[in-house]
Amino acid sequence: MSLQRGIDGGGSVRPEDEGRIVHQERRIAPTGIVAIGTLACPQCDAPVALGDQRVKPTHTLHCPFCAHHSKARDFLSLSTPTRPARVAVRITLNAPAAT
Repeated sequence: MSLQRGIDGGGSVRPEDEGRIVHQERRIAPTGIVAIGTLACPQCDAPVALGDQRVKPTHTLHCPFCAHHSKARDFLSLSTPTRPARVAVRITLNAPAAT
């Protein structure tokens, strides 16, 4: 590869790093926090604890107080102010399927 200096003349210029292999590594984070919210029963407003369990919005949760059961998305509240029992809403990218 050669470059021209311009109108002033001169020959071609060789870059100092010619012949050197340039490698760029891109890493995509597998998760990202979208919001912070609270899990509480939509019927009695009792908080629901998950511990370290991951739950999809379509999984069924049960209220420990009134035994109401519904989808996890129905238990999630993103309104402010959040209660002390908070949850982090994350997007997780699935690994590509092995072929």
